Amino acid sequence: MAESDRERAVEGWIWNENVQPFLALLARYAGYDFDGIDWQAVELGLEATDDAHLDRWYSYPLVGSDHHLEVHLAKAVGGDEVSVRVAGTSNPELLLRADTLVSTFATGFVP
Repeated sequence: MAESDRERAVEGWIWNENVQPFLALLARYAGYDFDGIDWQAVELGLEATDDAHLDRWYSYPLVGSDHHLEVHLAKAVGGDEVSVRVAGTSNPELLLRADTLVSTFATGFVP
């Protein structure tokens, strides 16, 4: 992957209850079938995270037929927020979609 591709990322936070639908929609845009096994791995991986410490973030790859994304997640200790960073693509449409999902799932929207 080119260095410029790694530098392009969408960052923000979403509510904890929105992590699963966020990942499912993002995976769909990447051409990846995010299923229950994926969710179990993410749920387990999130348990020991802390967004105040970069070395305690959890990373999950979404390697789809259309795009390869790396999603970094970490819970806010004492809060209901989860910090999110989506990296791995320079596709402007996918970056916009990821940014829109982060904004939407930070509002309290639950599908």
